[in-house]
Amino acid sequence: MNLSEIFYSLQGEGLLAGVPSVFVRTSGCNLRCRWCDTPYASWTPEKNEVSLEEILTRIKAFPSKYVVLTGGEPMVAKELPELARRLSEEGYHLTIETAATLPPEGIPCDLASLSPKLSNSTPREGEISPAWIRKHEDLRLQPEVIAAWLTEYHWQLKFVIQSPDDLAEVEALLAKLSVTDPARVILMPEGTDPETLHQRNQWLGEICKEKGFRLGPRLHVDLYGNTRGT
Repeated sequence: MNLSEIFYSLQGEGLLAGVPSVFVRTSGCNLRCRWCDTPYASWTPEKNEVSLEEILTRIKAFPSKYVVLTGGEPMVAKELPELARRLSEEGYHLTIETAATLPPEGIPCDLASLSPKLSNSTPREGEISPAWIRKHEDLRLQPEVIAAWLTEYHWQLKFVIQSPDDLAEVEALLAKLSVTDPARVILMPEGTDPETLHQRNQWLGEICKEKGFRLGPRLHVDLYGNTRGT
């Protein structure tokens, strides 16, 4: 598997925030989010081929039974279903962090952490090739694929928010998907430093109070900053 890193930390986002977890970050992504905080796994993906046996050995060296399969986009890794199967058989709780552009096809998963990309993610002209801008815009939102994940798994929906204007896109997608439980919809402020996150959390928190959504502070940034392996 093309691997970026394996590390042990606290889950920083979502329903399991604060839970000690082993993170397996694959390298490679089918999107190019302009605000991506892991460019080494997406915009310029590292190429480190690691066997499944080695990955399993490294995971078992940590005390937690919670594993997060993340990226990049982990679902592009052809070996991921086998890794998920073996971890599930050994009693690990699996979270898959995905943009939900690729169908689950029965992959073992205890928490589908779905992060559909809003228009604020699309790169601007000059930031990347026009071909990638078109590919990103065409692929970033796949309602039928998202619906498949929602149907098959325990799930959470995470949205990266830059401004209050983003809310209209969120609500339109939720209506299309017939999502009726706002507490499983997590609004996260875009940003990679505590000051920016704090400023955006002020108005984002008020939106969550009004709409019933869950505010998603980024705990790992508060604790460790925007650093790898956290």
